[in-house]
This record gives sequence, C-alpha cells and structure tokens, in this order.
Amino acid sequence: MTTVASPSESYLALIREFPLRPIRSEEELDAAIAMTHKLIDQKVGGKGLDEQEFDYLDILSDLIHVYEAKTNPLPDMDPVRALRHLLEENGITQAQLAEETGLAVTTISEILNGRRNISPKARKALADRFRVSPSLFA
Repeated sequence: MTTVASPSESYLALIREFPLRPIRSEEELDAAIAMTHKLIDQKVGGKGLDEQEFDYLDILSDLIHVYEAKTNPLPDMDPVRALRHLLEENGITQAQLAEETGLAVTTISEILNGRRNISPKARKALADRFRVSPSLFA
C-alpha cells in the first residue's frame, strides 16, 4: 500500500497563493503563467524546488495546457514553425529553452535555421517542455 505524504508548508503556501483549479478566463491564465514563471525562476535561481513544489508546478502547467488547448489550439504547421510559435507564445529564448530541456543552444539554433532535423531525443524534450504531443515536431 502506497502512503501519500502530508502536504508540506511550502506546498500549502502555494495553494493559498494560487489554488489548483480549472482555469476559466484569460485573467486566470495570466495569473497561472505568472506563478509558473515565479516557480521556474526559483528553480533556476538557486533555491530550487522541493518535490511537492515541483508537483504543484507540474499540475499548474497541465491546467495551463488544458485551457490553452481549448481556447487557442495550435494551427497546423511544420515542426520548425510550431517550435517558433511555441517559443514566441511562451516568451522564452533559445537559451532558456536549452536550459529547460537539456538540449544544446546550438542544436536549437540549427533546428530553427533548418540546418538540423529534430531528433527523437529533441522531439521528446520539446514535447515535455511545452506539454504537447511529440508528433507536433515530427
């Protein structure tokens, strides 16, 4: 039998600040995105996230994805255009994407400039980062 850990104080503080519930408006979406940026900055900025904080970020990202998929589905486009679109929509740079996916900046640059195909490893990393189907990058 698996036991579930009691919520940590840091997790409960996140829930109090921004409860995990379906996103129903653009204002709620903006607030959710701001919270994810805050947590990503914390993760990258040195302090890091504990396991429950990371779980919170994971679930919040899923809620954002569900709302965006319903309200702004991705148009049909080739993999490179899809990647450009996702970078722009998420307001991140190639360097940030490299840091978040573990891919080299040069790899991302070469993909975006048509000098490299998207490998299965890169496809998975990009799909995981943007919470989309890997087939988007095929």
